[in-house]
Amino acid sequence: MSSIRRAIYPGTFDPITVGHLDIIKRASHMFDEIIVAVADSTAKKPMFTLEQRVAMVKAGTEGMMNIKVIGFNKLLVDLSDELDANILVRGLRAVSDFEYELQMGYANASLKKDLETIFLMPSLEYGYVSSSVVRSILPFNGKVEHLLHPTVLKMIQGYLS
Repeated sequence: MSSIRRAIYPGTFDPITVGHLDIIKRASHMFDEIIVAVADSTAKKPMFTLEQRVAMVKAGTEGMMNIKVIGFNKLLVDLSDELDANILVRGLRAVSDFEYELQMGYANASLKKDLETIFLMPSLEYGYVSSSVVRSILPFNGKVEHLLHPTVLKMIQGYLS
């Protein structure tokens, strides 16, 4: 095991929001390296391709020194072995998030005993922000500037035009 404190922040990030970026920034102060792992998640039928989502995450985290962004399409436990990272970071906004995340944490732990999941609540001002909220507003050209990093917003506008 590496002496580097490395954690994985996995998700679909369809698209990455200011809430996600808040979690990444705060987690980056706790670990030497945060690997933001963008899941292919074809079963979820994402609005944006894996390549677009990886590019948006890279754009949103530009300038954050200890952040690495990758795409993946495998079991998270296998990815954690490849990356020598036994900590998963997950964000929790509400009780409904907790129920799902608890179940996933237990499932991952049943596959790999030393894989730990830690939960971070977003800062208060981002507690309501989610990718699904953004996706529901985008088709109607509604205001999303306060939900997205400015560069990510420009990328999305380009993808959807």
